[in-house]
Amino acid sequence: MVHTPGVGWAPDTESHEEQEAHWAAVTEMWERVGGDGAANKLEKALGSIVDRLLLTKGISRVDSESRTLLLTAFWVALRDAFASRHRNAGGDYPLDAKAARFPEWQAPADAPKEKPKRGASKNSLTGLVEDWWKEAKRAGRKQSTYDSYRNSMARLVIFLKHDTASRVTPEDIIRFKDYRVQSGLSAKTVKDSDLAGMKTVFGWAVVNRRLPSNPAEGITIKVGKARKLRSKGFYDSEAIAILKHAREFVPGREAPKLAAAKRWVPWLCAFTGARVGEMIQIRKEDIRREGKLWVLHVTPEAGPVKTDEARDVVLHRQIIEEGFLAFFEKSKGGYLFVDPKAGELGVRNAVKTARNKVNEFVREVVKDKNVDPSHGWRHRFKTVGIDQGVEMRVPDAIQGYAPRNVSEGYGDVTIKAKANAIAKFPSIIIS
Repeated sequence: MVHTPGVGWAPDTESHEEQEAHWAAVTEMWERVGGDGAANKLEKALGSIVDRLLLTKGISRVDSESRTLLLTAFWVALRDAFASRHRNAGGDYPLDAKAARFPEWQAPADAPKEKPKRGASKNSLTGLVEDWWKEAKRAGRKQSTYDSYRNSMARLVIFLKHDTASRVTPEDIIRFKDYRVQSGLSAKTVKDSDLAGMKTVFGWAVVNRRLPSNPAEGITIKVGKARKLRSKGFYDSEAIAILKHAREFVPGREAPKLAAAKRWVPWLCAFTGARVGEMIQIRKEDIRREGKLWVLHVTPEAGPVKTDEARDVVLHRQIIEEGFLAFFEKSKGGYLFVDPKAGELGVRNAVKTARNKVNEFVREVVKDKNVDPSHGWRHRFKTVGIDQGVEMRVPDAIQGYAPRNVSEGYGDVTIKAKANAIAKFPSIIIS
């Protein structure tokens, strides 16, 4: 776990799928850090963080007796906070009564006045990211890109032990790159997340006369071609196992909408080739009837869509035969599979959590780590389309891929064309 000033605690990983496992591990680890109440262990693990927090309140030191009490209270508060985050990652969002036990901070009468907080300096690395994002957001860059770039820059600040943009040299970037790889990250992650983010933000700073040069320019890392051990799509036997697993699923303690996601999202992905997150974020109003057809509208109004472009998908006959419409009609308005908090970030977090849970559900029957539990359906959908002789432009439109050339950009792939293509996809026989 990494603590970044102004950002907070976060798992040191870009993989959303791994983050829930991190919270579970952190909750377990925290008991080992201070569960026995040993003052020396608490001091070693938490002392520097507590000192930094005290200084923000104008407190330079506390006596030894108060120090022990303070470290213990801080450990308890973080234990409760980590447990709450673990519950959130599992789709459980109860009101945290423990968070309300803390009184409002009141500085001692003789304490120096706390200076008003200011935003990050324009000369700081964190300030560059924030200013780049103000412009990039208006240009349509995604929140997930900002999150990735901000996290990479925060790690660079921790690594360099300073936050001054003008002090960063190409040699610093090389050392940071080497450090990240030696920490166990893949070369691809370092190249596509860390280096890409720094090149973009520093490049923006140069264009906007904030820096004389881009210290990350020209620095890269060689990414070897990964060995291909199998098809990227689910085999027929795997597809059958997943859909049977979903059909026979008996809800347990999970929230009703998460249970519904486990039941229906694999079926929707199997016959739309959509991303798992796109199906998790559908709302009741996104499904409509057109004549004899049932149409699902995938739209960025509902949540993140990679292309930021809406598209219509015709539901396959087997989804309807399976009883999806009965579930749809009994559902209340709004999101079918998540209960997000307000705002774009609330939707993203709820979808991410549910997606991880659905992926875990798939992993219960497909153990092979060489096939992705989300993208396995997208690859299989294209394979089935090829087998059935469907013109590739139509599956591309159904899955939300951009035209591959200028010619393909002319004319629309209509609902009729999509329906004709979907009709060619055979039902999946489940014993």
